[in-house]
Amino acid sequence: MSRWFAVVPLVALVALVVFGAVRLGDFTGRSIADGRGAEYRPDALVGQPVPETVLPMLNGTQAGPGHVDLKTAGVGRPMLINVFASWCAPCRVEHPKLMALKERGVAVVGVAWKDDPVATRAFLDELGDPYSIVLVDRDGRAGLDLGITGAPETFAVDAMGNVVAKFSGPLLEDAEIERLVAAIQAPARPLPTATAR
Repeated sequence: MSRWFAVVPLVALVALVVFGAVRLGDFTGRSIADGRGAEYRPDALVGQPVPETVLPMLNGTQAGPGHVDLKTAGVGRPMLINVFASWCAPCRVEHPKLMALKERGVAVVGVAWKDDPVATRAFLDELGDPYSIVLVDRDGRAGLDLGITGAPETFAVDAMGNVVAKFSGPLLEDAEIERLVAAIQAPARPLPTATAR
């Protein structure tokens, strides 16, 4: 009888762990952002065009009056899109790496996600501005369109406006940064042609 007292708690513990793993898998396998139960994949946009999302530009401490479509923010050139916020501690940690990218001539478009333009400007004034342009996503709409899970996230976009690579989290590792930079510098793939029969 004493043997069963040891086995029952162990079986209950295993069942609880399995149940928790299944529920966690269900939770992380669904998109929280859209609320429709669509499958979430961290790399879902890779190979797809950047969503057409018009956002106001950061002008001093205000959003606007100018607006830019996120898809064309690179003006026909490859770019990195970096989603950041002044309240985001990991964004502060990755900031020196973004400044180094600017020094190298890499175009980085900033998307200030769910941030107050006054706070965004103070953040950039304090740490430096690594962005070729900063777009204000105060209500988080661009974040939804991009399918982000939080800040920071960085998207590598080719000259045609297609996402060619993505990284979630702060850019700290040189190898990860070089992967993104190499992705935007890669030559465009040729268009498929009909084969002769």
